[in-house]
Amino acid sequence: MVIFLPFPGYRPTLKSDERIEDRISPPYDVIGKEYLRMLQDRKNNVTNLTLKPDVDRRYKGSRKELDRMISDGSLRQDPDSFYLYEQVFDDHGVTKTRRGLVGILKTESYEEGNIIPHEETFSKVKEDRLNLLRDMEAHLESIFGIFDGLSPDLDRKVNDSAKLVYRYMDEYGVDHRFHIIDDAEIQKKIVSELKDKKMLIADGHHRYETALNYSLENPGNEKKGYVLATLVAADDEGLVVWPTHRLVDSPNVSAEDAKKMLFQSLRTEEVSEERMVSELNDWMMGLMFKDGKRFLANYEKGSDELWKLDTYVVQEIILKGIYGYDQGRSAVEYEAEFSNVKKMMEEGKHDLAIVLNDPDLSTIWNLSMRGIRTPKKTTFFFPKIWSGFVFYKMS
Repeated sequence: MVIFLPFPGYRPTLKSDERIEDRISPPYDVIGKEYLRMLQDRKNNVTNLTLKPDVDRRYKGSRKELDRMISDGSLRQDPDSFYLYEQVFDDHGVTKTRRGLVGILKTESYEEGNIIPHEETFSKVKEDRLNLLRDMEAHLESIFGIFDGLSPDLDRKVNDSAKLVYRYMDEYGVDHRFHIIDDAEIQKKIVSELKDKKMLIADGHHRYETALNYSLENPGNEKKGYVLATLVAADDEGLVVWPTHRLVDSPNVSAEDAKKMLFQSLRTEEVSEERMVSELNDWMMGLMFKDGKRFLANYEKGSDELWKLDTYVVQEIILKGIYGYDQGRSAVEYEAEFSNVKKMMEEGKHDLAIVLNDPDLSTIWNLSMRGIRTPKKTTFFFPKIWSGFVFYKMS
């Protein structure tokens, strides 16, 4: 049973010298330093709330900014509402639209079996986000979930009732369209239909787990038991999942030693870079070494479905087994854009790049339903859910 409700959201009131892009941002974990400085130069930008901790890693100064934005009218409060967040974008030459319902989701333990995680998380990140919640008493960024979808009739009614309030085209050509759904009867039907669903967390595991911990710190406080969430139907045409490639550096393992160990564990074929790219779909992964050698590779020993997952094989066989990543003997970076991976390897910036195929969402769903979490950064859902269109205030 998923409890997903409308809420009286706070959203930007744009002044004469403001545009919606002055208020919003990509999620906190994908913003570079220069871009962040540019965003924080805008007084009312959401990053001044989410990414401006005090010296003690608390957010009391940010809380004062949030209170100021409410008191001076920079934010307005809606009546109980759901919101429809559409993103129109180009996916390898094909224009797609992803539609997400925005509301508040009741937090509960994964053991209940209704909210399903699919990736492991970093505890250090969760500690910072918990401090943010403690001080702000507001959810400023949304988690991203996948569910079975609404009935066709209700889906049409949602679409027809949605009223456009903001629109913005970002630098990647993604057209963000944010609507309000304030029809009480449609809201009731959404709540009713969601009760029979399960939800897979696509993006925002840290935020969900932090919200759950926060709710446990505040027993009996109903408002603090919910998290801001954007839910997308599993059959949505715009539900695009990209891989996250791995970039490895290790002073302890030479390229020749790494290759010897790889050849013992994986079936490999040395190829040109052009062939590695064009034939990647027929293999589990591509390997790009600093010395210019390129390989296609498969792992064919594991019978369990988990061993058919490329990121798990990479984690267990290569990162841990060869490079000792779990023992701190190597460093790993993650990159979703292959063009960036290619450029970095041409410049000799990393010892090895591991190039992966698009993840299979059905495999991830099946593993998640068995209670198995995939390695960190198994998926990269594109485009990202932006922050700042609406806030959920709990006090």
